[in-house]
Amino acid sequence: MKLKGRVWLFGDNINTDLMYPGFITTLPEAERPRYCMSANRPGWSDQVKPGDMIVAARNFGCGSSRPAAKSLKSLGVSCVLADSINGLFLRNAVNFGLPPLSLAGVSKMFEEGDTAEVDFQSGQVKNLRTCETKNTRPLPQTLITIVESGGLLPLLKREGYLKA
Repeated sequence: MKLKGRVWLFGDNINTDLMYPGFITTLPEAERPRYCMSANRPGWSDQVKPGDMIVAARNFGCGSSRPAAKSLKSLGVSCVLADSINGLFLRNAVNFGLPPLSLAGVSKMFEEGDTAEVDFQSGQVKNLRTCETKNTRPLPQTLITIVESGGLLPLLKREGYLKA
């Protein structure tokens, strides 16, 4: 699975409350993504385009198990790359069909607006502007299968474990 997209940079400790503020739980599902990152980057949800990628520093997705990855996926974010990713967020991201990849130093490889190319099966990340390339442990094939299915629920439906 290879992806290419425009990079949005975020810093350390971007928590799930920033991606999915508590007050939005009372809003209709379709309105929720609009508030993603509004506390730290007002207007970002109007700027992000389908296929764009998040590149962050340490501890991306820390905090509660809110469905923050669902907001990112709904906005069209194609993947999350970070120096480190909170384990709970990583699994929630996969379950919603948003591929995450941890790679030490990835946040220093890019400037905002650069284009990244990511190969999740080999673990290779490349900045297409500078041609800098780094490698990490690839995403396990089981998780790639879940992501390629659109998430865990679509996979379980396709496999006949849940009713369509």
